[in-house]
Amino acid sequence: MTPNPTPPGAGPTPLRLRRRAAATREILDAAQEQIALHGPAGLSLRSIARSLGMTVQALYHYFPSRDELITALIAEAYHDLADAVQSALETTPRQDDPPRFVAGAEAFRRWGLDNPARFQLIYGTPLLHYQAPADGRTTAGPRRLAALLFETLFGTFTREQLARVDVPPLSPALREHLEQLPPEAVGGLPPQAAALFVSAWGHLHGLVVLEVFGHTAFIGPLQAEIFRGAMHTLLADAHRRVPARPASDPNAPGSHVS
Repeated sequence: MTPNPTPPGAGPTPLRLRRRAAATREILDAAQEQIALHGPAGLSLRSIARSLGMTVQALYHYFPSRDELITALIAEAYHDLADAVQSALETTPRQDDPPRFVAGAEAFRRWGLDNPARFQLIYGTPLLHYQAPADGRTTAGPRRLAALLFETLFGTFTREQLARVDVPPLSPALREHLEQLPPEAVGGLPPQAAALFVSAWGHLHGLVVLEVFGHTAFIGPLQAEIFRGAMHTLLADAHRRVPARPASDPNAPGSHVS
């Protein structure tokens, strides 16, 4: 995700802004290389500046603090991951096999395996002393990713169906909490469906975390098969819990308008 200083439809970008964008990109690339070598906790502004032949003071002109650089890296990683999932969904026909949800889940897994250090940055142990900003830069990507997964998991169901999802009874406290979440948090889902979505997300994410961090290495090269089978099972179980549309619904399978 390369910084783009030019709004769509605008004229040529001034040379100063192009140079700043290029330097920003070099700093981000150097930071990613350092994370790949030493892990997120090993990120050092001084080392990054040295690798680029610049002073730390000069680097501060682009990123005023370590937190600002980490925020940019986190935001970019989330959007790159969401791009990978979105690309997989867009190239998988809706009636194809694997189902689009499975294709999206496999893209999530593949990105994690191809980018283990960046995956650790966004899903691993929180960085000591790092404070994410309140302006939403580090949450826009996860919300976009959640929306993509929600659409592939529940997009064919009505809100009425999702309100009657078969899950264990929710406590009044949990129901109230889920109802009060902002719409972008879980797509404005009814509480039962929100609980099911979080459970499905935990299953998908947990399997990838186990593999990326080497905890399922004993399965060897068959981990992809295990994951695909688990995603098919997850999808089937989630859909089994959603009640069918009433026969009177004109969009219900087998129904027709006279």
